Amino acid sequence: MNHVRLSRRALVLAGGGLLLGGSAGLVPARRSYAAVTPPRVYTRAEWSARPPSSPITVLATPPDHIVVHHTASGNTTDYSLLQAGRLSHWIQDLHMDTNGWADAGQQLTISRGGYVLEGRDKSLTAIANGRLAVGAQTANQNSHTIGIENEGTYVTQNTTTMLFSSLVQTCAWLCSAYGLDPYAAIVGHRDYVTTTQCPGDVLYGRLPELRDRTAALLSA
Repeated sequence: MNHVRLSRRALVLAGGGLLLGGSAGLVPARRSYAAVTPPRVYTRAEWSARPPSSPITVLATPPDHIVVHHTASGNTTDYSLLQAGRLSHWIQDLHMDTNGWADAGQQLTISRGGYVLEGRDKSLTAIANGRLAVGAQTANQNSHTIGIENEGTYVTQNTTTMLFSSLVQTCAWLCSAYGLDPYAAIVGHRDYVTTTQCPGDVLYGRLPELRDRTAALLSA
């Protein structure tokens, strides 16, 4: 059975990959789901985020794609909440002090211990209201995408079970909140930016599984 639904930016290719192009075409249809239990998301206040260097734009329009990233950092065996907080600080410092962005680029972060943390300022409030806090996680595509950073490097190694399970729950929550079809909405960073390995060959190869498991949660 073919579950794939083409969005205005997605042409499905063999092997589960996506070629994402221009903005011509119809806006993808929104879907209605029963409420999905959201993951426990640690707020910026809980991990003591720095304030953004300039106000974050919040769009009234929802995103149409969920972009999966990896952090390209070490595959730590420290699965603690403390490490998840350290990760969020490292990402925010990198994005603000090295990249020159106003704040952490991604809206959500998942640690190898499976902890989910708010990234960019105003992200949780925006999700709760069906809106988008505009990030800086996918070049030239930030006005319609929401991004999830997954701790680690997944070019040759796999994620932890804890991380992937949280990623499924997070994607199901976002699809429910925004009315997105997981088969059309969930993509990898490299689907938009061909010069990056992100989210790594192994995690990218698991995107069909991620879509299937997300869809199963949505239909449960």
